[in-house]
Amino acid sequence: MSGLEVRSIDYVPLDERHGKLWHLGPLWFMSNAQIATLAVGLISITSGGNLIWSLLAIVVGTAVGTFFMAFHSAQGPQLGLPQMIQSRPQFGYVGALLVWLFAYVQYAGFNVFNSILAADSLHTTLHGSVKLWVVVVTVVALVIALVGYDIIHKAERILTYAFLVIFGIFTVGILVTLHYPAGSFDLGAFKWTPFLAQFGVVAGYQISWAIYVSDYSRYLPPDVTVRKTFYWTYFGSALGGIWLMVLGTLLAAWAGKDFDTIKSINAAGDKVFNGFGAIVLLFAALGLVSVTALNMYGGSLTLISGIDSFRRVRPTLGVRLLTIGLTAALSLVGALAATANFLQNFNNFLLLVLYLFIPWTAVNLMDYYIVRRGHYAIAEIFNPRGIYGRWGWHGIIAYLVGFAAMIPFFSVGTLYVGPAAKVLGGADISLFIGLPVSALLYWWLTRSIDVAAETRLAQAEAVALEQAAHEHREP
Repeated sequence: MSGLEVRSIDYVPLDERHGKLWHLGPLWFMSNAQIATLAVGLISITSGGNLIWSLLAIVVGTAVGTFFMAFHSAQGPQLGLPQMIQSRPQFGYVGALLVWLFAYVQYAGFNVFNSILAADSLHTTLHGSVKLWVVVVTVVALVIALVGYDIIHKAERILTYAFLVIFGIFTVGILVTLHYPAGSFDLGAFKWTPFLAQFGVVAGYQISWAIYVSDYSRYLPPDVTVRKTFYWTYFGSALGGIWLMVLGTLLAAWAGKDFDTIKSINAAGDKVFNGFGAIVLLFAALGLVSVTALNMYGGSLTLISGIDSFRRVRPTLGVRLLTIGLTAALSLVGALAATANFLQNFNNFLLLVLYLFIPWTAVNLMDYYIVRRGHYAIAEIFNPRGIYGRWGWHGIIAYLVGFAAMIPFFSVGTLYVGPAAKVLGGADISLFIGLPVSALLYWWLTRSIDVAAETRLAQAEAVALEQAAHEHREP
């Protein structure tokens, strides 16, 4: 048991800070560079867009979405806390349950998709029952998540080096051997609806990583700069995302109506040389196992945060083991019970994730960088009667108003198209509505916050905070 990570939602004391800043690059590169991300690059092609405008939508959407995600990463070293517990200063000790519920649904949803995709990859290459492979993938991911932070970082670095070789060859092969329909690179064939649909899904996918990022930077020493933390996270995640989404678009344009994620990868790989498709799929399965472990790890932290809102939790190893086990069990049940409709509606799921986390990321970043400028009384985050209160109405109101403002602009396939989106021909620009509305409203509502007083309180509680962390209890 001594090799397992013992910390969960609690503050990481200064003398336990470790790791190198550049490790964030391969971690976020490999987290995105797996074939679940490939599926994000399909929506424009499948809804009538041509190849060149699909590629441009992917690049622009990634650049925008990753911008917000990477700024969350800098919060980890400064606060020494996982991401979602940091929502309490904006939403309150109990009020933060609003976003934690959505976060846990996201972790579960992605895990179901990832484990099924990994099982299908293993079934195609090694044969055997898909359901058996789902169990194997879940168990291996569970072990990685149990060991925790350091092994996750190390595994992603090793996988990154292997990815560059295997997927480097695969990508060159796709560019050289595959042929695309006439008009694929015609810049004059621009269509707003598929372009904005692709942009929205890509930006949403990148923003959906925002709930993870501080979890994997919180052990770094606080003297790492915000700028460098941002750069390593941004370029790692953006490059991994663009690479796989572009591959998805290229494969979809090549395969047309016959596109199937696993079969198309296998067929395209075999065009490089016979059997290479199986090598690509086997490696892809390893990547999916690693990101499934990330979801279990983050899901566990979110579950502990939720429980702590009702009853204070002593952040022990036993709590970690229990919540990771419950999260893994939920993922396993969901994957075994999932139907083909779940996989077909993955893009709709991504859009829903975007809608839920746009107002949250706006509020959280506005609070951290503009309102409080990184100054928090961390001990008070764990105090149900502390200065942040049980209900943070500033954050809750800004979130709900921002979300409501987005609804007319929603465009979720056949599920719902808002009146404003209909006027725009089905194009979804809700991202550009929710972000400024929630951010500016939160700033306006919090003008009276006494940041200087909170800073003085944080300084007064600093010694007790470090002592409580060493005793593995909440301050």
